[in-house]
Amino acid sequence: MSISDEFAFIKDIQPNRLFHEDKVVGIGDDAALVSLEDGYEKIVCVDTMVEDVHFTRQTMAPFDIGYKALAANISDVAAMGGYPMYYLVSITIPKSWEPEELKEIYDGMKQLGDQYEMDLIGGDTTSGKTMVLSVFVIGKVENGKRLLRSNAKEDDVVFVSGTLGNAAGGLDILLHNRPVAYQSLVDKHQQPKPQVALGRILSNYGRVSLNDVSDGLASELLEIAEASQVDILINKETIPISDDLRDYNPDKALTWAMTGGEDFELVGSIPAADWGSLYEECMASGIKITKIGSVQSGQGQVFLKTDEGLQKLKKEGYNHFNRSKE
Repeated sequence: MSISDEFAFIKDIQPNRLFHEDKVVGIGDDAALVSLEDGYEKIVCVDTMVEDVHFTRQTMAPFDIGYKALAANISDVAAMGGYPMYYLVSITIPKSWEPEELKEIYDGMKQLGDQYEMDLIGGDTTSGKTMVLSVFVIGKVENGKRLLRSNAKEDDVVFVSGTLGNAAGGLDILLHNRPVAYQSLVDKHQQPKPQVALGRILSNYGRVSLNDVSDGLASELLEIAEASQVDILINKETIPISDDLRDYNPDKALTWAMTGGEDFELVGSIPAADWGSLYEECMASGIKITKIGSVQSGQGQVFLKTDEGLQKLKKEGYNHFNRSKE
């Protein structure tokens, strides 16, 4: 381990205050204790980032690594319509990492976590040959307001927030050492913004299916279609793609939007009768949301409508165990 004293390191990254001091016993005991109010369901999720698989020092500063690791989990909480509250961090540290770099990782998590008043309440530190960062997040959502992939029904409107493919475009810029003329794309890759506010808005509607765009739009829609046992039809012309991405690489923009992943936008469906109200509420809150298709009866397939006809989509987002496309 590159740090000389594990316990001194833990003390160094221990928060000096807790946002939820009356509900949690955090770092300092064998396990954290969390108390949640009646009327809520607990949300728990975990995400792992491995050096040279999910990030490299060429593409991510230590601060960005921490920021993104926590963002991925907050996005999962957002996709359930909930509030993020606590996080725990398990980190495997190679000798090649300096103490200052490790502190920056935690600084990245803290900056993002503070935006949502999240408390760091525990974790684990070990040494190893490869940097591995696992973040575990606990959140909450009101009883009966869970936004599940299995909630889609025939005639629903299919929507997505923000624009897609930006993170993949930013990664391409970094991997090929291209001049950063499109900083917005790089920022989307290094410091994505979880859509918690949109998740909370959606939780107020009677029935919503939802997923976060971590592995690519095609993959996320297929998960919804399969869980709900419906077919989904989306229109190529309505897929929201930023001007910067179209300018940077017009040939790959659509592919990155469909399969690039790590945009951490929200995609889902809502009854057609609720779409107008949702759209107006999002516009009033400064949240970009786009209708991209509809739900049809079926057995779990997704189709893209183009000028050439219908194209059946496959799960072509990022897959940890199938890297032949890299």
